[in-house]
Amino acid sequence: MSGPIPVILSGGAGTRLWPLSRELMPKQLLKLTGERTLLQETALRLGAPPVVVCNFEHRFIVAEQLREEGIEPRAVVIEPVGRNTAPAAAVAALMLAESDPDALMLLMPSDHLIADTGAFRRAVDIAVPLARQGCMVTFGITPTGPNTGYGYIKRGAALDGGFMVERFVEKPDLATAESYVASGKYTWNSGIFLLPVGLFLAELDRFAPGIKTGSAEALAKGQRDLFFFRLDETTFAAIEGRSIDYAVMEPSDKVAVVPVDMGWSDIGSWSALWQESPRNADGNVILGDVLAVDSTDCYLRSQDHLVATVGVSNLVVIATDDAVLVADKSRDQEVKAVVEALKREGRPEATQGTRGWRPWGWYKTIEQGERFKVKQIHVDPGAKLSLQKHWHRSEHWVVVKGTALVTCGDTSFVLRENESTFIPAGTNHRLENPGKVPLRLIEVQSGEYVGEDDIVRVEDDYGR
Repeated sequence: MSGPIPVILSGGAGTRLWPLSRELMPKQLLKLTGERTLLQETALRLGAPPVVVCNFEHRFIVAEQLREEGIEPRAVVIEPVGRNTAPAAAVAALMLAESDPDALMLLMPSDHLIADTGAFRRAVDIAVPLARQGCMVTFGITPTGPNTGYGYIKRGAALDGGFMVERFVEKPDLATAESYVASGKYTWNSGIFLLPVGLFLAELDRFAPGIKTGSAEALAKGQRDLFFFRLDETTFAAIEGRSIDYAVMEPSDKVAVVPVDMGWSDIGSWSALWQESPRNADGNVILGDVLAVDSTDCYLRSQDHLVATVGVSNLVVIATDDAVLVADKSRDQEVKAVVEALKREGRPEATQGTRGWRPWGWYKTIEQGERFKVKQIHVDPGAKLSLQKHWHRSEHWVVVKGTALVTCGDTSFVLRENESTFIPAGTNHRLENPGKVPLRLIEVQSGEYVGEDDIVRVEDDYGR
């Protein structure tokens, strides 16, 4: 009998960690606590090929991050629109049930930190027999204090290694949270579930049949797109957006909980990240080019320019190349209000940074002004851009590192480091990296319009 199959949900926007995390590059795709991204850590956690459900904008970044770790996913499923976790879980369960109606899926958010992987795996081993016996199993985190930012689970009757769930509780006030922790009968709700796919789909039929029906139709009408599976947009968009907790877990009487202490955090705020990061003798987390004078208990991070602090405490200071956040650590949950205000003003900083990700690599805007834009372009080994042209701009390319194979009009030629070329407006052109190391070049655009939408793709390996 096969072991659990990891199903990773990677659709979140992560606005509470702005400006580092943004809609087009959310926290699960960032290296926040180590050398790997949270998505990579999640995909490696169980040691089995996962199914990943992500949104359209993140698909190539997700694929690249899995490739970097040598992970061959069972599938990468693209949600055309966000519909919360119940439809995503339903689609994954339906996919797995096609080949094995008795499969167990381990449903995991992509953006959680688990410091003790061994404890996590032991908890999964305990949960497997409970799932085989007809329970949907959730993992309850042993509380370290009366946290008001998490939901709680009350234990019921004891099982072998776990408990039946008596009830789920919404995020409580402080006094209630203190009573829960003192009672010893409650755990935090981790949002991680071990689900027999047959039982889960049956319970979905009982409590949210529209979600199951819509998910099945979106799957049936979906189609392969390169190495992705794209759900049907019209059908999926019509599904009611609900969390798996509300749709199935809370109303069901077939839910068990396995308590576990595994160094878990959902890293839902800057203060949570401060708590989970190494701190110096002054209680500061310092990352990047930062100078802290007489400063204590701060999270200070710079991805660009020097950041200096003097005589401050309990602050979050985050500097990227296009935004700076300064916030009281006790009010960091209000960062999402900043993002909402930026969206109302139509500011691009709300959703995207200066780096744009593409299936062939990435680009970063260095400078932009009237009639010009300067970019750094990174092309992965063996990758190539589309054959394209621009009506309103010309481009100058200077190779900084690696080798470029350039197509310009009817000719193709190789450029090496410190060599350059000019692409006139209206000319078909393509950039390729034929080498084994990344290609870096500087692109200077010049013309009456330098927007990203001035592009006509003649040929494209990625189906765009």
